[in-house]
Amino acid sequence: MELGSREAFSRMGTLGIEEEFYIVDAEGRPTSGTDDLVYGRDPPAAVPEGFDHELFECTIEAQTETIEDPANAGEALATVREALVDHAAADGYQIAAAGLHPVAKWRELDHVRKPRYQAQLDRIQYPQHRNTTAGLHVHVGVDDADKAVWVANRLRWHCPVLLALSANSPFWNGFDTGLASARAKVFENLPNTGIPSAFDDFNAFQRYERRMVETKSIADRGELWFDVRPHTGHGTVEVRAPDAQRDPEVTLALAEYVHALVVDYAERYEDGESPPALRRELLDENKWRAIRRGHDAAFVDRDGEGTTPLGEIVDAECDRLGIDGIREVSESESGAARQRRIREASGVDALCADLLVEG
Repeated sequence: MELGSREAFSRMGTLGIEEEFYIVDAEGRPTSGTDDLVYGRDPPAAVPEGFDHELFECTIEAQTETIEDPANAGEALATVREALVDHAAADGYQIAAAGLHPVAKWRELDHVRKPRYQAQLDRIQYPQHRNTTAGLHVHVGVDDADKAVWVANRLRWHCPVLLALSANSPFWNGFDTGLASARAKVFENLPNTGIPSAFDDFNAFQRYERRMVETKSIADRGELWFDVRPHTGHGTVEVRAPDAQRDPEVTLALAEYVHALVVDYAERYEDGESPPALRRELLDENKWRAIRRGHDAAFVDRDGEGTTPLGEIVDAECDRLGIDGIREVSESESGAARQRRIREASGVDALCADLLVEG
């Protein structure tokens, strides 16, 4: 039974970035039969841990090593992306990035044969069979388990903001969903997803985690797929809300924001601050607003009394935290808007080409 521990939370402020991508053919279409890319040869020297499939053979995850100094995040991310693109090219494949690939049709693509994923398909059935999603996950180290749970509770309000900034999946199964992030809506049809309830402390979270494993609701702690969670194995707070990104600068801006939030809230925890209690239903409403509107969303405020547009939230957060990356993301065309514009102006082939990741 795979469970973490309180002792895992020992380091403050480290950073890790996990990105999920699509393996595509020469025409930029997601393709199956890619086991050789992942398992058939040694990983590149720059990424000694290698890469791994996600649920489908056309999806692959790449992650940085633990980044001690967040100032080095750009270099670490570039190293992994370049290694992945070159590794794929050696077998004649390319790499594409989006929350959902616009032409991926789940009925026509193969699932991986790994026992872990086959067990999930058997247990969850239809929602997992169609799960062609690709996300961005950001880990920040926290040096105390109770602090990590407290910080994760606070980050729940920010998850819809991160999703809106990252919204990059308007198309699913080849059609326009009318959403900015269809990935988030497809993914939350799985169990143990979405914005979680708040936990009183680490003991409360660990009891829940243990109960879910012991009752065979999940196979291991990794199947708690919430938008934010304390990761009891890595000793981090993990934010899983954003769509995957083609542009590394957007990924870095989102990671910078998550890191700044975790460090800020960790300091507030040490100061004994009492967090506000916003109903989960209002957090879910904010997530829906992000899914539907992306950059054009306005969010229910933390006191539950009014709403504020994304741009105003971003300006306030940048000023408060001393960051700037998400301001540029907010002021730029969203991934969802870009995809729609390109498809309408130039067609699907041009859109598939635009989603390719550069090495």
